[in-house]
Order: sequence, then C-alpha cells, then structure tokens
Amino acid sequence: MRISDNPLLMREIIMDHYNDPINKKVPENVSEYKQIRMDSTSCIDDITIYVKEKNNVVEDCKFDGVACTICTSSTDIMCDLVKGKTKDEIEEIAHNYFNMIYEKEYDEDLIEEAVVFKNTYKQASRIKCATLGWNGLKAILFGEENEEK
Repeated sequence: MRISDNPLLMREIIMDHYNDPINKKVPENVSEYKQIRMDSTSCIDDITIYVKEKNNVVEDCKFDGVACTICTSSTDIMCDLVKGKTKDEIEEIAHNYFNMIYEKEYDEDLIEEAVVFKNTYKQASRIKCATLGWNGLKAILFGEENEEK
C-alpha cells in the first residue's frame, strides 16, 4: 500500500515530523552552511534554512525557527529527502513536489514521504506553508525564490 492511499498514515507522518522534527536545529558549524530566512505573511512561519553543499552534493540540510504544522513537517521531510543528493537530483525532486502541490503530474516515488502533502491544494492558504522551506532550498541552491505554478 502506498502512503498516499492511507489518509491516517499521511496524517501520522505529518504529525510525527511536526512533533519531533529531526532536522530542526541550528548547525553547530553554521559558518559552513549557506542559509536563508523565509517567512510568511499569512501564517506564523518564520524559519531559516541551512544547507551544507560540497562538490554539487547536499551533505546536510537543517532548519530552525517558528512554524505551523504543515511548514515544520514539510521542511523536515524536505531536509531528509535532499541529504546526499546532487543538485540535479534535488531539482527533479523539487519540480515533482511543486507539481504535486499545484495538481500537475508528478512521480510519487521520487518525492517519497513528501507525498503526504498531496491534498494541500484543497486548502489554498496552506500552499505557502507547504512550500516555504522548499522555496528556501531552491533559493539557496538555484537562486530561485518564486513558487512554481
């Protein structure tokens, strides 16, 4: 059974990443990380994304700040998903994630646990929450800050 076929499992994954986010911390060696502060005018979300990149590969990804359930869990899942990936791989993952958010065709296997946000489009006010961390990552790695549509 796929994650996306089980609404209770999807909720459990979101709540698990919100209540106990593995990647929510300021790195000890913060000077080795690129960083960007992202905030939202429509929610409490105010986070900083930290990315450590070497030889075109993301070695580590963390975040810190205050954020709602959707923003915290989507950013935590994003951090897990991009560690050890090349920029090209991350670009493809992010493209598929944004396609899912905006109800376009996407590869569920490629975005793994991030598929739990597939119904975000039903609550337009939550799209910003689900994409804030992802937009920060894109800004750091690719110089892009705008949401894809």
